[in-house]
Amino acid sequence: MQESEKIAERLIADRKVRALAVIGSHGTDEQWQGSVPTLLTFERGLLSPHAEVRAGVRLERLPYEKLDAWRDWETAQAEAPLSRLATGRVLYDPTGNFGRIQRMLLGLSPERRALYREELLHAAGERLGGVTFTAGRGASVSEQLTALVTAREVALTQLYPALLSRLNRWPESEVRLPHVWRAVAGLRFPRSVYSLERLYAFGGHDEARRCLLATRGLGLVEEERRARAAFNVGYYDGAVRLLRDETARTHRTDLDRWAQLSSARQAKLSTLIGLERSPLGPIALEIALEMLEHVREGR
Repeated sequence: MQESEKIAERLIADRKVRALAVIGSHGTDEQWQGSVPTLLTFERGLLSPHAEVRAGVRLERLPYEKLDAWRDWETAQAEAPLSRLATGRVLYDPTGNFGRIQRMLLGLSPERRALYREELLHAAGERLGGVTFTAGRGASVSEQLTALVTAREVALTQLYPALLSRLNRWPESEVRLPHVWRAVAGLRFPRSVYSLERLYAFGGHDEARRCLLATRGLGLVEEERRARAAFNVGYYDGAVRLLRDETARTHRTDLDRWAQLSSARQAKLSTLIGLERSPLGPIALEIALEMLEHVREGR
């Protein structure tokens, strides 16, 4: 029995846990190799969401009260981790509310999905339009990187979900991305998926290996472990995507103070972010804005 299954059994036996689902890693299913087992729970007595890692298994713990509140679409849309709820495989659900939430998310009417898509696109446009550069001189490396990171965040968290809403699908947050982009949406919406590819500047095996080596000394132990698991089963671009995004998330202050970093630290972060391969500054923003229009038009 895998560790995730053992932990799931212990959680189900805990009276505080009122619902449990597995996200991403489905036991020994080969298609999920390289992903990190994640368990999503609803628990009594929990005042706010909480995440932790036990024996290599990620636990995402949510207050029990949300199990009822998120049956309402407007409430769920405003505060719930929609993709996690929609794509999870339910292991324990005595009240049936988790199942009701999933049926609601997977059964949204075309009208509701269209409205949800427009709200995502509007928020993406505002976020991209809010990126500014220092006037009177060329943008600094820090500003160029901030624009790239912002463009990627918007593409991944707003534009890609908006794109999948056209297929009545929800995105996965797994190391298998961007392989899933190509498989699920690439043939139907090639221009949108191509924009995603351009922003991340994937380079297959060689780029993934360079990124893994660059993690040393940056405190990216867990991120490197997850990326290496993806690398070992052939998800090279998935490893690069994960390291690019996680580096930007965990080292945002380094990007803001780029000029003060040592040359060695700059070199490692450059590799991980993809400084020499990726579109920077206004070009990155332009690609993201092009993707926004492609998603809006369904291309």
